[in-house]
Amino acid sequence: MSAIYLLRKISTKTPSRFHRSLFFSTFSKESKPDSSRTNSIRHLSSQRFIPSSIYRFPQSKILPNRKFSTSVETNSSDKSFERIHVQSGAILERIHKIEEEETVSKVNVETERVVREESEAEKEAWRILENAVVRYCGSPVGTVAANDPGDKMPLNYDQVFIRDFVPSALAFLLKGEGDIVRNFLLHTLQLQSWEKTVDCYSPGQGLMPASFKVRTVALDENTTEEVLDPDFGESAIGRVAPVDSGLWWIILLRAYGKITGDFSLQERIDVQTGIKLIMNLCLADGFDMFPTLLVTDGSCMIDRRMGIHGHPLEIQSLFYSALRCSREMLSVNDSSKNLVRAINNRLSALSFHIREYYWVDIKKINEIYRYKTEEYSTDATNKFNIYPEQIPPWLMDWIPEQGGYLLGNLQPAHMDFRFFTLGNFWSIVSSLATPKQNEAILNLIEAKWDDIIGNMPLKICYPALEYDDWRIITGSDPKNTPWSYHNSGSWPTLLWQFTLACMKMGRPELAEKALAVAEKRLLADRWPEYYDTRSGKFIGKQSRLYQTWTVAGFLTSKLLLANPEMASLLFWEEDYELLDICACGLRKSDRKKCSRVAAKTQILVR
Repeated sequence: MSAIYLLRKISTKTPSRFHRSLFFSTFSKESKPDSSRTNSIRHLSSQRFIPSSIYRFPQSKILPNRKFSTSVETNSSDKSFERIHVQSGAILERIHKIEEEETVSKVNVETERVVREESEAEKEAWRILENAVVRYCGSPVGTVAANDPGDKMPLNYDQVFIRDFVPSALAFLLKGEGDIVRNFLLHTLQLQSWEKTVDCYSPGQGLMPASFKVRTVALDENTTEEVLDPDFGESAIGRVAPVDSGLWWIILLRAYGKITGDFSLQERIDVQTGIKLIMNLCLADGFDMFPTLLVTDGSCMIDRRMGIHGHPLEIQSLFYSALRCSREMLSVNDSSKNLVRAINNRLSALSFHIREYYWVDIKKINEIYRYKTEEYSTDATNKFNIYPEQIPPWLMDWIPEQGGYLLGNLQPAHMDFRFFTLGNFWSIVSSLATPKQNEAILNLIEAKWDDIIGNMPLKICYPALEYDDWRIITGSDPKNTPWSYHNSGSWPTLLWQFTLACMKMGRPELAEKALAVAEKRLLADRWPEYYDTRSGKFIGKQSRLYQTWTVAGFLTSKLLLANPEMASLLFWEEDYELLDICACGLRKSDRKKCSRVAAKTQILVR
């Protein structure tokens, strides 16, 4: 809910006279609870624009810089925002503004970076990335999805996407440029609380937008101003909410603090509130029996119908990472202790569930092949009633002796045996999988190099849906034809996640080999979004050129390999405390037994 439109509702004066009077109110213990914040404010306006003028403050109106901390006890509800106060005709509203004069601490990394000569591809990539930067009120706030000068119909590729900006943000951070990332985090946080409605229905309060665009609007005949126009999925193809946006935002927030050493951003009250809103939305009670996050098709990087509705691995691995980030960044006090407890419980349950039930290798496939079905028992082996006939013929010959991977999806009577790259890589990075499973995933990549890497890394999933599967599951999607786009197309942006996973497991040579394959073609091919065919030989038939996250993924991979000490800040090690946590409350004497105790394979680290 925008401040400018709030002013228009409650003031008889023109809004432009009041923009300069907006400034942060101090957070005090005396603030009364305002749990009706959303309901009372949402009716004031349906506008979602953020006027640039609310960020322009005369020096006399700006409070001195201070480091916010959630250690201050308040009477405010966890789910409410700060109250709006009216004093002496001036409106003091906490709306998570970014002070124009606020001095952003420069990136100060004490460890030395390796100095090396940049290749022609790297030099060109930096030029493209810098040209893709979007500015708002003169400050950088992100990068457009693609910046192809020959593209006359950019659709939404001229917007700043949260998931797309992550590799760009890491490239800037690793280069020592933190301002753009800080601005991005704060501006998207501001968008979190905006009006978002599809056919008169509003989704959860903590939802982050999929993207935003900087627009120039006219205030009168002679005055214009810049506004941020977010898309929460109401304009997206299929009208699907971006579940992964909030998860990526939390992951990037942690990365910003780790690389820059500026943890004051995490400590701000508005940022702490934003984390809580996302976590409350993800941890809300529902009908589901599993600790995994239930989502619709198209709610992540694969944003079209591809049969991933349910509990896709990509969402679960990002969810697990966001839970670990939140537990690390949240200030523990009376208002957050219940949330932190819920996070710990969910982390434990989620790690067990994924490690135990999503893992497949040749031994597990043979076990599924011999499953009995229709088991009605608390001690059933085939808990999800998986029919052995679901095992696809290609898998039996494809799975290597020494490798394995995490399933793409798991639901009652359904296992998606496709290999989804991002979910498996991020399971390594976040330690959602065990160390042995991590090794096995990389062993599979190495053994099936031609299938996953081929002529251009990396397949987004393997294999492709073909024939009747393609017609039924995708709805005959002309963009997701077999071995194209999300249907097993090759996406160079996944390089940086592969690099991070390899470096964590002490196998950087795999990442270097894949990067060398990509570098031979990307510059000459003008940095396509994706590649088609089984081996990734051709540029995608609808691929945008000069795709920003292709460029950024390449640069981030280069920087991570050159600076392994920086890479170590971005992944998580095994959390042994989680292995001991069990919140189910079942005891040996109970009629029902705890699955953690009853499981055959357990979740042993080694």
